[in-house]
Amino acid sequence: MAAPGGVKPPPDRLYGRARGHTLRPRQQVLLDVTLPRLAFAAAAAADPLAAFDPRPRALWLEVGFGGGEHAVAQAAADPDAGLIACEVFENGICSLLARLVPEGGEASAPLPANLRLWTEDARILLRALPDACLDRLFLLFPDPWPKARHAKRRFVHPVQLPELARVLKPGAEWRVASDDPTYQAWVTEVMARQVLFDVPPPAMERPDGWPPTRYEAKAIRAGRRPLYWRFIRRA
Repeated sequence: MAAPGGVKPPPDRLYGRARGHTLRPRQQVLLDVTLPRLAFAAAAAADPLAAFDPRPRALWLEVGFGGGEHAVAQAAADPDAGLIACEVFENGICSLLARLVPEGGEASAPLPANLRLWTEDARILLRALPDACLDRLFLLFPDPWPKARHAKRRFVHPVQLPELARVLKPGAEWRVASDDPTYQAWVTEVMARQVLFDVPPPAMERPDGWPPTRYEAKAIRAGRRPLYWRFIRRA
């Protein structure tokens, strides 16, 4: 399938910088001490459910968890599902970890048994996962890369869709949300050209079971209206 507007294939990485402001001492401790306790190892990709103890009944993956609100809420709401949450931005990783452990408990505070973190490009992990292993995929308020020359960096991309279809089970759900009009139009066009997913119309209000995020709240305060898609992997 040709990409809309003849856009180029995705580059080797989709993100820009991996760090914002200088990390505070507490954030550095979270990365050095707490992150290794939750890290999903590349070697576990061949049997991803084995990375969790106890072994979960289902496997979910979130691409770009931002501040971690959604990932933490999903893990708490469904302890029988193992969630691999992906994020490269160090400040966002620290934000999620700070939600889980109090200061002073970085090395010892209990952590969710059904949550693991992947801190490299999510596409690297996707390529390593076995066929039909994911029951659910999340992509919530991704960077819209609004300029036309940056369209190749968007995660929703014609070249990416076969890989996503490969790792999702038939009937599995891919949730996508965006408040950016350019990205919304892009998603609509890309998904209209493919045959791998059923594409019901997007919801105009956040559906039940979709925990809120700060990016969503910021968009609504700014007067932007998010769209919420549920794409279903065809058999």
